[in-house]
Amino acid sequence: MSDKQLLSFETERRVAFYELDPMQIVWHGNYFNYYEDCRRGLLARRGIDLNEYYNKTQCLFPIIRTSSKHIFPLRYGDEFICKATLVEAKTKLVFDFEIRLKKDGKKCTRGRTEQVAVKAPGMEMLFSIPEEIRTALEF
Repeated sequence: MSDKQLLSFETERRVAFYELDPMQIVWHGNYFNYYEDCRRGLLARRGIDLNEYYNKTQCLFPIIRTSSKHIFPLRYGDEFICKATLVEAKTKLVFDFEIRLKKDGKKCTRGRTEQVAVKAPGMEMLFSIPEEIRTALEF
């Protein structure tokens, strides 16, 4: 990895009404949608579209592990920043996430996802990320 700055990516959003739970805070499952949008942006910055890669190679990247620590709730109308940082891309893709309020930087959530490479149609797990992906991510 020669340029760590390129291995992070941020998105900005505003909480919509339909993302809330009955307590009027963002429903916990929506944080994984925020992570996905940011992860996809990081990969796109490096010229990677995992759906296109699957269509070309029949290689999938299922998520095998997720975690999220909720620190401060997001509420209707909050503007926030989601940051994805790639921390591993040799044997699996590991992304760390942080969500913070745009107005004051208050940390709301930290998370992590892990993905492995799997060859379809037999769903055979590969034990390394394909070279083309590793090269694009500088791993």
